[in-house]
Amino acid sequence: MTGLSLSLARGAVTSPFKRAGRPGAALPADRQVIPPGRIAPGPLAAYSRVCGFAESGPLPLTYPHVMGFPAAMRLMTARGFPLPVLGLVHTWIEITAHRALHPTDELELTVYADGLTPHRRGTEVTMVTEARLSGVLVWESRSGYLSRHATGTTTPTSAPPASPPELPAAAEWRLPADLGRRYGAASGDRNPIHLHPVTARLFGFPRHIAHGMWTVARCLAEAGTGPGRIRSVRADFKAPVPLPSTVTYAAEGAAFQVRGGSRVHLTGSLTREG
Repeated sequence: MTGLSLSLARGAVTSPFKRAGRPGAALPADRQVIPPGRIAPGPLAAYSRVCGFAESGPLPLTYPHVMGFPAAMRLMTARGFPLPVLGLVHTWIEITAHRALHPTDELELTVYADGLTPHRRGTEVTMVTEARLSGVLVWESRSGYLSRHATGTTTPTSAPPASPPELPAAAEWRLPADLGRRYGAASGDRNPIHLHPVTARLFGFPRHIAHGMWTVARCLAEAGTGPGRIRSVRADFKAPVPLPSTVTYAAEGAAFQVRGGSRVHLTGSLTREG
């Protein structure tokens, strides 16, 4: 069993004993540090293939997040973490690369939790991953994870988002039923909601769903054919992408989105160097 699988198993055990929204809940100050090391070429090549990146050239913008995710899971499934990891919903992510990264870079990763925020549907935690080369910060990501629970108030702490404008279609993707298993094998994220309809139904989903981080990565791979290095991205996850399905990638200027029919699954924007 991999370290990430052990974390998922630990989360299944500890989650029933945690109560989201508990007054006075605080985040532990623990940090997970992954020392510098060579990036394994096999997993990176498999990840690039399933997400649509070129198998040579710069490191995909999303890959340090994948490298740090097992450490994030260790933090979120620890006894002192106040939110139950089962049922956490990835709501948004921001990534900034301060320079181009390469597969030969030996990155030191630091992962930590940075704040609990009231949300109209519960409590949101922000998880941070930082990558350094020789002590210099070269890449960072911030992710929001929502624990849904009754808020005990009729006044929303965050307003419902407005419907995003429909962007021009740029590509159509046909997502196979085994996409979650393929991405899980490449990334190590074998959350049951992504693997099979039966395991997804155990967690309240009628069908298994695509990984949100696969969707972001696939968008960046599509956008990467444009001029200039992509320096940063912000993506908001609006609705799960069921598997199998056909979705539309749409883009205009810096903005992009993924739609399934009239339903918007993801919206985002990016910046380029120069």
